[in-house]
Amino acid sequence: MITLKSKHEIELMRQAGKITAAARALAGKMVTPGVTTHEIDKAVYEFIKSQGATPSFLHYQGYPASVCVSVNDEVIHGIPGKRVLREGDIVSIDVGACKDGFHGDCAATFACGQISEEARRLIEVTRQSFFEGLKYAREGYRVPDLSRAIQDYVERNGFSVVREYVGHGVGRKMHEAPEIPNYVDHRMERPRFLRGMTIAVEPMVNMGAAAIKVMPDGWTVKTADGAYSAHYENSILITDGEPELLTDPSDLPE
Repeated sequence: MITLKSKHEIELMRQAGKITAAARALAGKMVTPGVTTHEIDKAVYEFIKSQGATPSFLHYQGYPASVCVSVNDEVIHGIPGKRVLREGDIVSIDVGACKDGFHGDCAATFACGQISEEARRLIEVTRQSFFEGLKYAREGYRVPDLSRAIQDYVERNGFSVVREYVGHGVGRKMHEAPEIPNYVDHRMERPRFLRGMTIAVEPMVNMGAAAIKVMPDGWTVKTADGAYSAHYENSILITDGEPELLTDPSDLPE
């Protein structure tokens, strides 16, 4: 069931979103050659706790870390550890924070030093596909309108959209109704956007084919063909006008 948030709940969502966005920005600044993915996770954990919040991902369905750090052909859910980031890597950071019972959720892909032109274009197209979809995150449109805008933009640029994982409502639970796919097919539900809805839109875009595989750890998702993948996400409030980004991306690099 889709839940519409009250004014008080929206204010709590804003606070959670602000902390989450700041955690993403902190992690992104740490994406440099020689840093381990564990160091990023530790810094995010300490920052979120310092803000009086808790990491949404830690122990969620058994996930062992506070942030997902997915490198190169890892699409999502990369588990932080001893891996050392290298020049030319692209690194997707996905983070959530819970404050006063409400969650923020956001992600972005960052360049580690100098990266290839095609990898940079993948990151840029993934980010822009989110904003193409955002144009339809308002009253009067339905979920497939947003989904179609993302898919069309990604595919026009020669990349592919992951099907198995989608965006979602967000609020008291990290994953709420409705699902927000990044593609369209005839089996999709068609809920209408209503003011007071809070959703997380998160295109996951592959440089090669859309197919993915889950690794033996049960979490890490990689591209089936080994091509690079990028991820971009913000939590959004549906208003009576322009959508509001609850996880402000203004401090992220263009």
